[in-house]
Amino acid sequence: MDQRKPLDITAIGLMVVICTIWAMQQIGLKATESYASSVFQIGIRSGLAAACVYTLTAFRQKRPLLSGRTALLGGLAGLLFALEFLLIGKALEYSTASHVVVFLYTAPVFAALGLHLKLTTERLSALQWGGILVAVIGIAYAFLTPGPDQSGTPAAASMLLGDTLALLAAVLWGATTVLIRTTRLSELSATHVLFYQLAITAVVLIMIAALTGQAGIIPSAPLFWNLAFQSVIVAFASFLCWFWMLTRYKASQLGVFSFLTPLIGVILGYFLLGDALTTGFLTGAVGVLIGIIIVSASPWIERILHTNHTPKKDQEITT
Repeated sequence: MDQRKPLDITAIGLMVVICTIWAMQQIGLKATESYASSVFQIGIRSGLAAACVYTLTAFRQKRPLLSGRTALLGGLAGLLFALEFLLIGKALEYSTASHVVVFLYTAPVFAALGLHLKLTTERLSALQWGGILVAVIGIAYAFLTPGPDQSGTPAAASMLLGDTLALLAAVLWGATTVLIRTTRLSELSATHVLFYQLAITAVVLIMIAALTGQAGIIPSAPLFWNLAFQSVIVAFASFLCWFWMLTRYKASQLGVFSFLTPLIGVILGYFLLGDALTTGFLTGAVGVLIGIIIVSASPWIERILHTNHTPKKDQEITT
């Protein structure tokens, strides 16, 4: 029997904090990219966070396996994770943090499509297909309606490339979710899966940064504090807190609240980085968020609709 409970005030407060932290990761990377490339920063933070996770598993005397089939699957999940963050790092070079965070969080749509094909228990309902259609229309609208002063300019082409990379990163995030859900990785503890993802990402991205001349660093206080925040707070503490909450609260309700992240990301990008927000992008972003919420919260929505349309026997008039 599922013992997970509905969200309470503690869970809601934690979700607001977690979503703000997740939104801040793109803001922090974009704000400090003049001191070190986003790709190199993500590699460093992943390595530091992987060390933190491994230390935690060693303290619990439950170290992750480093050989065998499970480790190979973990390595594959880590490779997908690494490629996802490589695309995120490159997307931030061409587009704004506000755009990247919105397109990145379309990942649940791609995960839902993949799980629909792989698991009979994850077949999409009519409501979910409707949500996917709304999200796709929102994505297309945001892509195809540049600002009035940007149409046909190099800036518009650069933004489009960055947005495309962010969307491809979302596809990889969805693929990672499908891999974890449909293999023996689903039987592992969250800390073990997180370790595989972080460790492989660190190795791959640091190597890519070194091979492409992106491994340079300009020492600065903003860069130091951002790396500390990204490593300890984002990649370690927030993910562990999220996994802990998944064991105690209903996943569908947590999923709905997680979409505060792109909303907060757009707001922070506007106020902290001065990101330009065109009417076309905002309109498309609203469609994307509505579609994603419909896809992720469909069981919850359908239950509410069913309850509201169930006739109540105690309202029958007897004579």
